[in-house]
Amino acid sequence: MFIVVGIRTILPGLAEITALGFAGLGGWRLWQGWRVCRYQGHLRRLPRYVLKADKVPVSWHKLFLGRGFRWNQRHTQRLVESRHPQAQRYLRPGKLYQAARRMELRLENSPLLSWLPRLAQQDSRWNPLRPLPAVGGAAALHGVGTEEETDIWMDIGERVGHKLVLGTTRVGKTRLLEIRVTQDIRCGDVVICFDPKGDVDLLRRMHAEARRAGRLDQFHIFHLGFPDISERYNPVGDFARITEVASRIATQLPSQGSSAAFREFAWRFTNVVARALVGLGRRPDYHTIARYVTTIEPLLTDYFHLWLDQEAPEDWKQAVQRIEGNLNEKTLPMALRGRDFHAIALTRYAKEHNLFDPVADGLRSAFEYDKTYFDKLTASLLPLLEKLTSGRIGALLSPDYIDGADRRRSRRGRGQFHVCRSDLDRRPALQARRYPGATQARWPHQRQEDHSCRRIQ
Repeated sequence: MFIVVGIRTILPGLAEITALGFAGLGGWRLWQGWRVCRYQGHLRRLPRYVLKADKVPVSWHKLFLGRGFRWNQRHTQRLVESRHPQAQRYLRPGKLYQAARRMELRLENSPLLSWLPRLAQQDSRWNPLRPLPAVGGAAALHGVGTEEETDIWMDIGERVGHKLVLGTTRVGKTRLLEIRVTQDIRCGDVVICFDPKGDVDLLRRMHAEARRAGRLDQFHIFHLGFPDISERYNPVGDFARITEVASRIATQLPSQGSSAAFREFAWRFTNVVARALVGLGRRPDYHTIARYVTTIEPLLTDYFHLWLDQEAPEDWKQAVQRIEGNLNEKTLPMALRGRDFHAIALTRYAKEHNLFDPVADGLRSAFEYDKTYFDKLTASLLPLLEKLTSGRIGALLSPDYIDGADRRRSRRGRGQFHVCRSDLDRRPALQARRYPGATQARWPHQRQEDHSCRRIQ
């Protein structure tokens, strides 16, 4: 009797404990199933990631890159398995999704039911049939590790190395650049952005961030397609070695086959002109070089006057005048006929008095070339310089630094500079995989109307 009463007393408690154990096990299995369903869903559509522009984290010691995870062998295995034929149903939209897209096409122009397509296209988490975002790439590539996502930061000290960002069209490479540019502008750093394709969203982002950081007066843009608003820039005005001027111009010329000899001559002649300009205290630019390539006498005269004032006897001017007065067009060599007599007299005076200067000697040798032969040698250089100095582009690339009325000038100091080269691609003159241990990251997608960054998959 005592045993029966004990069993009756114990059984209700044991039943409750057992029920709680089974409920916990069921909850655990439910959570595991939810994770599997979420993982399968992320293979088709990444979770929404929204980051407003004013919420972009800024640090003096770290650089925020976005959210991501470290790629390893497990993610490689998952990606391979997701591409099996049996797993394609997890990557392709379902039948209801496809039916919704077909319905949009049929009812798009319906006068009575046109509201249905608009309803099906609503980008809301409560709309299970909303269209996939207009973002390139494969969601499965990132979906295999979304449960491990965390904020990705990089030490500022690591930025001294080069970074290579790979991705197909419309996956967010430019948005990543915007995230980095935003942080650099807010930290007060100098930011120079070269944009080969002319992305207007990137330009707007830099302008908006400069204004938000109170540095709009330091924002500059260089764009050959819009010379009226572009800053001016002299590509050959600043250099560490004088030979860089000739190299920057000559490298734009063809160098294959017999063109190599003409390119080398163009380099030498441009170098002679650049050295003479610097010797005269003038800043080289495309307009000046193009002028003296076609007519070198004025440059030779100016440089010889400066040089002879420093090296020749005081009466050199009278001696040059005597030589000039004795010149006869008929007795001159064929290469010098039609040339300026004063320039000829200067070169002869230097020869007679054994005066030597490397720049003056270079000018003299170029001056004494036969005109027909000289024109053939510069046949490839002149078209290039003409393209660089024609129209309003010429004033942009060869700025007049003493023109105070022109506010388009490149300033020095701390600021942001956006250089767009989209227009250069049409100008002949300037035709000039995942690894284990790597980090897989995604970054917000940007929407300009609210200056926010957004990535939607």
